[in-house]
Amino acid sequence: MVRFLQAKGWNVVGTYGAPDTNPPTKLRNVRFVQCDLRDFQRVKELFERSAFSHVFHLGAQSLPALSWKDPVSTFESNIMGSLQLFEAIRHIKRPPVVVSACSSAEYGHVPSSATPVKEEHPLTPLHPYGISKVCLDLLAQGYSRHWNIPTVNIRLFNTTGPGKTNDAPSDFVRQLVRVKKGLQQPVIEVGNLKSRRAFLDVSDAVRGFHLAATRGKRGEVYNLCAATTYEIGQLLRAAIDWSGVTVKIKPSSHLMRSSDEKIIFGSTRKFRRDTGWGPRKTLAQTLAAMFDYWERAA
Repeated sequence: MVRFLQAKGWNVVGTYGAPDTNPPTKLRNVRFVQCDLRDFQRVKELFERSAFSHVFHLGAQSLPALSWKDPVSTFESNIMGSLQLFEAIRHIKRPPVVVSACSSAEYGHVPSSATPVKEEHPLTPLHPYGISKVCLDLLAQGYSRHWNIPTVNIRLFNTTGPGKTNDAPSDFVRQLVRVKKGLQQPVIEVGNLKSRRAFLDVSDAVRGFHLAATRGKRGEVYNLCAATTYEIGQLLRAAIDWSGVTVKIKPSSHLMRSSDEKIIFGSTRKFRRDTGWGPRKTLAQTLAAMFDYWERAA
């Protein structure tokens, strides 16, 4: 997101949470500051020092599995952090446009007959992470209605790309690169290969967030999703074919989720209509970029 906005000529202030974290690499027109969203005074000071035109609210604990292990920290980060952000913004004379990263996890189980799921579908999340994102969604809409903060909520579906970790395609590619380089035995551990997902390339997701900020209707909620679903097993086979290596597939119980949506697929008709967005990267292009990234990083 930062690099995209930098290329657009925007002046960007990026935040990072932990005080002992090394800030990201210095970039032109970009300044990074330490700011824990749960610290209201710190968030308030940040907004008092800078007149922001837009805020891309991406800060969160974003792993569903971890949210089961530590729901308290997930809620503190995703709900209280979001509340502190909106509380700081509502005191600004000219509030910025706030684009919030909500989630497809808000929908929970959606029957195949209701896919691609539309924004009006009931929200029945399956895990603490999904619940926390419903709260963010409602918080943003509430602050938009009652305090006239110009908000746009993006319910982001599965997204992957170079540098991504902790999703099926990225984990497959990273392991295959390690196998190819002799850094790992030719065995790939897998979870549920039958679930269907529509993986959006990160570059298409970032472009979507920018269009939401500049063209999206204020107070609206939009799905942001790839146009095609694949079984996780299909993605694995595509990654193996691309790598050219021979591996053994080993089912692993620790990779099986206690609650796993059979299909996650969203309608982007409303977002396309209002912003003109559409995905540009194919799955093959995304896999190629991911292999290139991990081959250089391994």
